Amino acid sequence: MSAAPIEKLKKQNGGARPGAGRKKGGKNQATVTKEAARELLRQRVMQHFGPLIDAQVANAKGINYLVVRDVKTGKFVRVGELRAKTLKPDEEIIEIWEKEPSVSAFTDLMNRTLDKAAEQVLEVHVITEAEIEARLKGARTRVPH
Repeated sequence: MSAAPIEKLKKQNGGARPGAGRKKGGKNQATVTKEAARELLRQRVMQHFGPLIDAQVANAKGINYLVVRDVKTGKFVRVGELRAKTLKPDEEIIEIWEKEPSVSAFTDLMNRTLDKAAEQVLEVHVITEAEIEARLKGARTRVPH
């Protein structure tokens, strides 16, 4: 058998013998496992999709939260609504602190909602050695010695 038919067989079947190699559309076990894990994660995330979107929007807009200062230690503690209703005698000064809006959260929301903006194409002109030599030769002819 000549080399050409063997090369043809290798390209078709992934090996030199007829039928060798992975069948078309076949997957490694690692790929199958990864796809199953990805699907499980997708299902779990989809169960909480609405609240996750709300949290991401709130993060993009900026978040407010309650803070209580412990009189004895002077330490500020973040509290939830239920805890704020039952302050201890040694706690005072309820303040609302604001977290700055998150630009990265906003960008992520926009990319997911409106598709990611197209990357700007950067034009690069590479000067070859021949072009450099031609420029130098032209410059040498223009400049008197």
